[in-house]
Order: sequence, then structure tokens, then C-alpha cells
Amino acid sequence: MQKDLFEAPDYYNIDDLLLEEHKLVRDAARQWVKRSVSPIIEEHAQKATFPKEILGGLAEIGAFGPYIPEKYGGAGLDHISYGLIMQEIERGDSGIRSTASVQSSLVMYPIFTYGNEAQRTKYLPKLASGELIGCFGLTEPNHGSNPSGMETKYKDMGDHYLLNGAKLWISNAPFADIAIVWAKNEEDRIHGLIVERGMEGFSTPTTHNKWSLRASATGELIFDNVKVPKENILLGKTGLGAPLGCLDSARFGIAWGAIGAAMDCYDTALRYAKERVQFGKPIAATQLQQKKLAEMVTEITKAQLLALRLGQLKNNDKATSAQISMAKRNNVDMALKIAREARQVLGAMGITGEFSIMRHMMNLESVITYEGTHDIHLLITGADITGFSAFQ
Repeated sequence: MQKDLFEAPDYYNIDDLLLEEHKLVRDAARQWVKRSVSPIIEEHAQKATFPKEILGGLAEIGAFGPYIPEKYGGAGLDHISYGLIMQEIERGDSGIRSTASVQSSLVMYPIFTYGNEAQRTKYLPKLASGELIGCFGLTEPNHGSNPSGMETKYKDMGDHYLLNGAKLWISNAPFADIAIVWAKNEEDRIHGLIVERGMEGFSTPTTHNKWSLRASATGELIFDNVKVPKENILLGKTGLGAPLGCLDSARFGIAWGAIGAAMDCYDTALRYAKERVQFGKPIAATQLQQKKLAEMVTEITKAQLLALRLGQLKNNDKATSAQISMAKRNNVDMALKIAREARQVLGAMGITGEFSIMRHMMNLESVITYEGTHDIHLLITGADITGFSAFQ
């Protein structure tokens, strides 16, 4: 087990643009990752197990609903703070960031935004503390990029709703206490339902044999005549715009998180290149390796500025869905390319668990696909700038 020597690149002195609160929050998350994630993550990735022992730590650093008001157990922070926390956690591992991102943006956000006061009071404090862990059910076996075609449905049975269907590729599903499930009613209108573990007919089989996000728990949500109490429906917003609003928040976090993965790959490659001697000198002294490293830090810097500006817009409630899509697409693509280049800098050592690069690379192959694929986000930007939708 190697000591975590990570040093974050800040080539444009972006720290000067952050508030002291931002830096305190980020530094606390960074130290927690060094202390609690880095020493264990490679073993969990090799074994394809999720380290449940870190859930309490995630809650302590404010990773669960950091922008949720304090009255509901959140930290009451701004969106830049949320982004910085996601950046630091994904520097540790994309799968761990997924757990925090799902809890914050896909579970707590819809309850806070679309739920009623009773639902907020019942669930949010326990979700913020990690006493409850949630998951988000939108993607289905037959409907990924086209969620409007979902087949999961519920019927009004008078004193309860009867839910049937299935969801696939659900982070946190195997151990989640609650699920925010999106389903169509008898009029084909989409609503969110809070489904609790233990409800008869509700099961969460684990997805095995993943080559990516191996330290993240992924599964299915199966609903076989599940009786959902009527007080568990989210009535604040209906239609496809409701789950897409949650995804905007999650994609915002991913845009920041991917920077963390890229930073870790760059820092690892830079450190290795300075130490690895070939032909009588460190490989960092050769032109080709300097080209790789210079391009990495350039792309990271551009992504940092993109994310920071997006955070400023989101703090002022001015960030559009299309702007969030652009940042998610660009920053994840940037991180994946840097992971591949960094792996080459390390040569054969880059594929081993002695270093984090190959794990990041495999993880980012999922991140570039989930919550809107690389191509779908491109078409969102295309539709926004031309006024024509290419989806149909």
C-alpha cells in the first residue's frame, strides 16, 4: 500500500477565486480521502466490494446533501462547495463519488424539491447523517437514453398505489434503504415514488461481473405488485422534467468529480515521470513525456474554469440544463483521455493496482456513459444552439 502523496494542480491560481469556506470544505474532504479512501480503495476495487465503513465519514464531511438547508440535516453550503466535495471524493474513486452523488442529487434533492414537509422531515435528516442510504430508479432494461418510454407503472388502488416494473444499473441499490422510483400512472404521467426496503414485492438483486466501478454497489430494482403508501408520492413536480431536474444536479457534481479523477492521474504520472530514469535521465526530461504532461495540466485547468463558472451560475440559479450537459460531457471526456495518457507514461506499471490510473480509467468508461451518454450530451448542446432536436 503506497502512501497518498497527492498534490492538486492549480496552474491558474484558481484558489484565489474561491471563498475561504470553499477551501475549508475542500481541504476537509481531501484529507478525509487521503485518510479513509486511499488506503483501502485498491483492495476493494480488486475484490469488487463496496466499503460500507466509509458511509459515516462521507456524512461527516458533508457529502450527503451539502446544499440542503441545515434544518433538514444538510450543511447549507453553496453549489461550488458541493462541486469541490465531489471533486475530492472522485479523486479517491468514481464509485465512492457515485454513492455520494446519488444520495445528494438523486435522493435528497427530489425529496427536498418535490416532496412535502412531512417527507422532508421524515427522510432528509437520516439521509444527511447516513442513517438511511438511498438510490434512484429511472433507467430500465429497455429504456436508457429514452427514459420517456419507461414501462414501470403504478395504479391507484384507493388506499395505496400498486407498483410494477424494473429498473437497471442502479447505484447503491443492493444496500439502499429507500429508492426514488419514477413510474407512470394510468394516464401515462410520470411521478416519483418513495419505495422503502421491506415493502413486499420489492427486491434489489446485485449486478455482478463489472469491469468498471468495481468498488461501487450496483443492482436492479424489481417491483412485483409493491404496495406503496399514498403519502410516499412526490407531488411537487410531475412529468419527465422531474427526474431530469435531479439529473441536472447530479451531472453538475459529475462535471466537478471528473476533474478529481483527472488530477489524480496527472499527479501520479508527473510524480512517476520525475522518478523513472531511462537512458540516463528521468523520463520527465524527454520531449514526448513533457508534451503529455503539459497537455494534461492544460486540459485540467480549462475544466476547472468551466466548472467554477458553472458553479457561479448555479449559485445564482442561472445555470441551464444545456450548460450542465456541456460541462459534464467535456470534463468526463477530458478525464478519460488524461487517464489513458497517464497510463502510457507509467508503461506496464500503469495497469497494476500499485497505482490508481487503470482503476480511474475503467471507472470513467462508466462515467462517460451514465446520466446522459457522451453523444446524448453533444446533441443537447446541438439542439440548444440550433433550435432543432436531433433525438427524433
